[in-house]
Amino acid sequence: MNIVLDIKAKQRLYSENGYRISFARACLTDGTFANVLFRLQSASSSLHLTALAFALHILNKFFNGCVIGIGTRFEGGLVLIHPVGVVINSAVRGGSNVFIESGVVIGDNRGSSPVLGDNVFIGSGAKIIGNVKIGNFTFIGANAVVLKDVADGSTAVGVPAKSFPNRSGS
Repeated sequence: MNIVLDIKAKQRLYSENGYRISFARACLTDGTFANVLFRLQSASSSLHLTALAFALHILNKFFNGCVIGIGTRFEGGLVLIHPVGVVINSAVRGGSNVFIESGVVIGDNRGSSPVLGDNVFIGSGAKIIGNVKIGNFTFIGANAVVLKDVADGSTAVGVPAKSFPNRSGS
């Protein structure tokens, strides 16, 4: 189940930052409840239990200050590090191991939504809008406004965001 992959990804994130935490403790950290509600919402939607999916959507908004569209799909390893202010459009598709900080908006522009690759980190306050592809192994800097594709292995920063290749070993 994806929620287990999500929590294991959160454990890896903490260990990369020098903190070893148990699976149980990872379940109790900020953002995990938002992840669980999103995964239940997504499963309900897939089973065509639209009323239940909508109820879970409202609970996530109420308890976590986070709005993730009912049609949104992410592979395993999604981590909502701090869910407050996160807004994700229903048409967004994401790969595995996507890490999202607070205040991130991933949204539609004229009927087109972003597609995120695998191993993507999105910093606080970043905005990714419209028909853009975010490549694998990418970093989106805090408060960046991404309106164009970001190539694999790049970092995007600024308003509007400009992409730079990641340095070896980064």
